[in-house]
Amino acid sequence: MSRPIRRGARYRVAGVLAAAGITVFIGTVGGLTLPSASASSHREAPLIAGDPTVDNTDVYAFVSPDEPDTVTIVANWFGLQEPNGGPNFYPWAADANYDINIDNDGDAKPNISYRVNFATDDRRGASTFLYNNGPVTSLSDENLLFRQNYTLSVSHGANDWRPLAHGAAAPSDTGPASMPDYGVLRQQATQALAGGGSIYAGAAEDPFFLDLRLFDLLYGGDLSEVGTDTLAGKNVNTVVLQVPMRDLALKNDPGRNPVIGVWSDTERRTLQLSPGSATPVGASVQVSRLGNPLVNEVVVQAGLKDAFNGLQPVGDAGVPQVVQRVTDPELARLIQSIYNVPAPATPRNDLVEIFLTGIAKQAPTLDGSAPPIQADLNSQTLNADARASSFRPSEMLRLNMSVPVAAQPNRLGVLGGDLQGFPNGRRLTDDAVDISIQAVEGAAQSGKLVEALAAGDKVDANDAAFSGSFPYVALPARSTAGSGASGFAPAAASQDDSGMPWMPVAVGGAGAAAVVAGGGWLLMRRRVDR
Repeated sequence: MSRPIRRGARYRVAGVLAAAGITVFIGTVGGLTLPSASASSHREAPLIAGDPTVDNTDVYAFVSPDEPDTVTIVANWFGLQEPNGGPNFYPWAADANYDINIDNDGDAKPNISYRVNFATDDRRGASTFLYNNGPVTSLSDENLLFRQNYTLSVSHGANDWRPLAHGAAAPSDTGPASMPDYGVLRQQATQALAGGGSIYAGAAEDPFFLDLRLFDLLYGGDLSEVGTDTLAGKNVNTVVLQVPMRDLALKNDPGRNPVIGVWSDTERRTLQLSPGSATPVGASVQVSRLGNPLVNEVVVQAGLKDAFNGLQPVGDAGVPQVVQRVTDPELARLIQSIYNVPAPATPRNDLVEIFLTGIAKQAPTLDGSAPPIQADLNSQTLNADARASSFRPSEMLRLNMSVPVAAQPNRLGVLGGDLQGFPNGRRLTDDAVDISIQAVEGAAQSGKLVEALAAGDKVDANDAAFSGSFPYVALPARSTAGSGASGFAPAAASQDDSGMPWMPVAVGGAGAAAVVAGGGWLLMRRRVDR
């Protein structure tokens, strides 16, 4: 008997989290302290952790360095991909809506949304388990047995979806023998859009760099657990969208209205399960959401995480639990208890400005007080044609498109005197964690780094180089041959008395003492049939 299974937050929520704790910024311009925002989201909530194909992991938004009249938005899903994760690897969900949303007037509702839907062309049938049965040199190669195609559509706030483009997604990278030049596949999966801009959908190395041992008592309780990029060698599914500024700006006028808010979300239908099949039924439900990085992972308490993924930004400021997590962030109190670094005084209206309103001298505040960061940077209230009466505080990544591309980007963004970085959008090279730790410790208000935490997580750059041109993200990572978890290189194949070859498949240490008297190393072998 089949039964419907919830795949996300189908229930309505009264509260969630709109902003708060780990985030970014600092730097002074004209004597004014400016902020910057940050965070990221891999397996951030209980429900979505069990549905990784639709889990938003990161959003980036920046003025394109080589096309400065355009904005590039990078939206990633399905994090922590191990490159050798066959035989199914990492497909997009064919029953989901992958959305990128733009709010250009500050009412916390999408004025423009881009939606990507995928369709699967699985040619394996009952004949093979392989993703490809020979080297793949093009997206139309007959050896590529598992394929996905996409449709990109646009809506202007009224659910009036209009198709913009159709294309083939780049497949998962199954390895150097199967896909000897993934760069060619990526190039073929990149296409120009009518009216300007480009799109790429496919695999990429995860651009977020950090040491995730943050969750082991904030780096071991003594900053001993730092310096390792947890996401090195891991991949994501990515949609990279480059769009002319005029298409994103309020009234198509980026000169008068340069600030936009950006977030991504995923909608999925309920799956009805029966033996051997899962059938989508009913209406689509929002199951994941991502604006600023690490918000749901580090700021939102466990009991609200699933609800936050189902909440739209327009509801953020109306949830007392959300506002409290911003004005009195848990992370600052944890840092005080573990590292004896005093937490800044509450309420944290500087974090409200960074997360919920954007930074502006006249940005509205939740308690009616003057904005503590007296600088004009990235609030939609700076748009000349925005109506102040319609503005609603909400959590999203905000970008001022009028800030010129930095000739020499600083990884600390505004904190390093680079106004094109956090909080003004997010570039691939921005060090979200280091900026965020300083921000939650009050650097935006004081104008100086907290020296005790100045080293951050000691992961200052991505492990893979980014491209200087669209789609900018690095090619997918491939596992390195040689050492395994034990640190020992696998031994060569050998033969038994019958002449049949054997391959070593595991190496064990002293834990094998029950099998090999006295401990030592245990070599397990498997027979390889010719």
